[in-house]
Amino acid sequence: MAEATMRAVQLTGHGDLDVLVYRENVPRPQPAPGEVLIEVSACGMNNTDVWVRQGAYGTETDAEEVSTWRRGRSTLTFPRIQGTDTVGRIVAVGEGVPESRVGERVMVDFSLYNRDDDSLADIDYIGHGRDGGYAEYTTVPAENAHVVDTDLTDAELATFCCAYLTGEHMLERAGVRPGERVLVTGASGGVGSGIVQLCRARGAIPYAVTGAAKADAVRGIGAEAVIPRDAEDLVGAVEEATGGAPIDVVADLVAGPLFNDLLRVLRPEGRYTTAGAIAGPLVQLDLRTMYLKHLQLHGSSQGTRQDFQRLVRYIEAGKIKPLLYNTYRLSDFHRAQRDFMEKAYIGKLVVVPDHKWDEVGRPHAR
Repeated sequence: MAEATMRAVQLTGHGDLDVLVYRENVPRPQPAPGEVLIEVSACGMNNTDVWVRQGAYGTETDAEEVSTWRRGRSTLTFPRIQGTDTVGRIVAVGEGVPESRVGERVMVDFSLYNRDDDSLADIDYIGHGRDGGYAEYTTVPAENAHVVDTDLTDAELATFCCAYLTGEHMLERAGVRPGERVLVTGASGGVGSGIVQLCRARGAIPYAVTGAAKADAVRGIGAEAVIPRDAEDLVGAVEEATGGAPIDVVADLVAGPLFNDLLRVLRPEGRYTTAGAIAGPLVQLDLRTMYLKHLQLHGSSQGTRQDFQRLVRYIEAGKIKPLLYNTYRLSDFHRAQRDFMEKAYIGKLVVVPDHKWDEVGRPHAR
């Protein structure tokens, strides 16, 4: 008989790390019709975990107001088990799901698609609107659990989903084509390092903005050149890095004081795409830069079913590689999130349930 409880990290409210509570008696979920139950083996960490915990999304009228993702249309309730990048094995199925799926190793598409037309106008995600993967078990819609034909480990596979899906949709929104030059900010982080690789996967040429200490590593994953993030003249530094060739697309995860210079970097009729603002969401914009250059600005979040399917194909073809920096036990979650927030690494951090540690976890698996 299956145990009735499990171990999980629950978000109990908005606040500091103390609102994340590791508990050993959380009710183990059961799959509803159309769902599968997954025994979690690894779950990657993402910025959205931190921003939701902090309530850092603000509102359209008050950038400082405590608010979660989706601003005013939130499906978040407490306690909530976060965690978007779930990898594990299906151990039970709900009504309407073939029993043959039991035993499959799957990577979870974390997006909850509330419309059939692949629109992102009404979308939610696992770890926000319903419980996610910072637990020993989780349930997800069967269509969200994907078998990936790869020899990658579970921890390596857990580095892709949220970061790379976000990056792929940013590039898709901006219509990035083979041969185009893309300037990527925050290029050493989970999404940014993913975008560098995803540019190469579609034949585009990525130029990376990052700190000097991480420059060689970012070049190693495919950046054509690296521009120091603290360059006094960003526009001049980019021009020097490209040899005067134009930047077609800026894929920005930083914003803050860099924003207007990033628009200046773009060629006329260039495109700007963003899915984050780690240096500050409030920016200064000279509208003349935008309208005189006929620029396109694209906001982006998560991705579509088609984006996820492309991501799976890239993984299976070996066009993108996991950048697993370190793994942590689920019971050591506070340390994992502190390390995550310090950003002193390249790639991704992954959490592993304690009982899976000897099988999946290992220190500094980069």
